[in-house]
Amino acid sequence: MAFSEFRPLDENSLIEYIKATPSLSSKIGHNYDGLKIKEVGDGNLNFVYIIVGPSGSFVIKQALPYMRCIGESWPMTKERAYFEAVALKQHGGLCPEHVPEVYHFDRTMSLIGMRYLEPPHIILRKGLIAGIEYPLLAEHMSEYMAKTIFCTSLLYRSTTEHKRAVVEFCGNVELCRLTEQVVFSDPYKVSEYNHWTSPYLDRDAETIREDYLLKIEVAELKSKFCERAQALIHGYLHTSSVMVTPDSTQVIDPEFAFYGPMGFDIGAFIGNLILAFFAQDGHAGQGNDRKSYKEWILKTIEDT
Repeated sequence: MAFSEFRPLDENSLIEYIKATPSLSSKIGHNYDGLKIKEVGDGNLNFVYIIVGPSGSFVIKQALPYMRCIGESWPMTKERAYFEAVALKQHGGLCPEHVPEVYHFDRTMSLIGMRYLEPPHIILRKGLIAGIEYPLLAEHMSEYMAKTIFCTSLLYRSTTEHKRAVVEFCGNVELCRLTEQVVFSDPYKVSEYNHWTSPYLDRDAETIREDYLLKIEVAELKSKFCERAQALIHGYLHTSSVMVTPDSTQVIDPEFAFYGPMGFDIGAFIGNLILAFFAQDGHAGQGNDRKSYKEWILKTIEDT
């Protein structure tokens, strides 16, 4: 089976693809007996497969030419896989302790093969909902952000290196435009994809739409997001882009990566922790009011 043009892979065609790709087949010892494939893509955009064999494992992530959670009515560039692969490699070179290794990238197929973060790794957001403390989270995320932001900025690189890198990542304009829309524009106006708990939050949503001082502040932030090419940022650093155990922290899914303002990743991660803090009352149960867990979240924010 040839893979000379893009096609979405299913489990059967994925096996053929692995067989034809030495950098992947070697990870499972070229042994296909007992090979297990599981589709786990619960995100908005892509297909994600876990491949586990007797001799090894890896993950395959394939970008689709549309928003998976909505369908073909919202087309998206497959080139986002290229920028994700480049960002993973560059950030992984700077902070290998907290970025999964890339084994393979196929630009035609918009496909990345990378390290499988095996259990007990889970998505950080799920851990925060479950009330699990991660004692090294602040240290690990601080290290990741410090290394990736500083070492891709003009504080570390020459002007020539920096400008060449900025030019390359300007190609990820469609993902940047998506962030501009869903973070800096849609929440402050009537938009097709806005959702809230109606009718209980109708007045709150209306208040935001009518707050013109807020809109001015958001417009200033949007301007910074669009214009300040300071460092190679992740661009989507919420708590579902981090996988954790008590002693491991791994940052995944940098398909929104581009050269943007240093504070965006920092603010996105801390902002998600703040949301998790205020959500804890909704997760509290009999005998566990989550008070101590909220204190841990605040300490993590402070330490980060």
